[in-house]
Amino acid sequence: MKDIIKLDKLGMSLTEQTLFDDLSFTLQSDAWLTVVGPSGGGKSTLLKIVAGLQTATTGTVTLVEGAANISAYRQAVSYAVQSAHLFGKTVRENLNLPFEVRQLVPDEQKQIAGLTLMALAPEFLDKPIEELSGGERQRVGLLRNLIFPPQVLLLDEITTGLDAQTKETIWQTIEHLQTEHHFAVMSVTHDEAEIAQAKWVLTVGDGKVVFNHE
Repeated sequence: MKDIIKLDKLGMSLTEQTLFDDLSFTLQSDAWLTVVGPSGGGKSTLLKIVAGLQTATTGTVTLVEGAANISAYRQAVSYAVQSAHLFGKTVRENLNLPFEVRQLVPDEQKQIAGLTLMALAPEFLDKPIEELSGGERQRVGLLRNLIFPPQVLLLDEITTGLDAQTKETIWQTIEHLQTEHHFAVMSVTHDEAEIAQAKWVLTVGDGKVVFNHE
């Protein structure tokens, strides 16, 4: 295992509230950190800071291998949310995006292989996004994050409201790709079953941060 990303003395304060303070840890390849805590306690804010979408009050977040610019950083640190925002008219347009931002020609076979991992048929590539169910939309959105596996995958309650089979498909796909590509995961959840299976747990809330591991 190797170090992937470091958080050093990270703190976030709002006008009348400190969400967390002096938070320091290093995520290694293959690590899976489950982030829990009360609503409004700072879990999603922490992920947004790590994703480069929000600025911390104090401290730093550093990729060990670095990134030339914010675009490269956001390719290396990928952020997936509860309700995936899809654009355009078809699934193909969404799965072309990761290639286009890297100035590559879209690889249809790679896209179909990804759909298969997500238990979606090859025909989904040209399916209108308006015809997708909530679970299908979420899998397509997540696949957009994973077509080029990142160094760090940030998951903000991505399976909330999904049926058990879709949840299982999503988690199996992420675990399979993590085993193959050795990225680190930070996952925010309220799901008791997911929390019970977690190896490393970071509890954020009431201005405090607590680490636990099995």
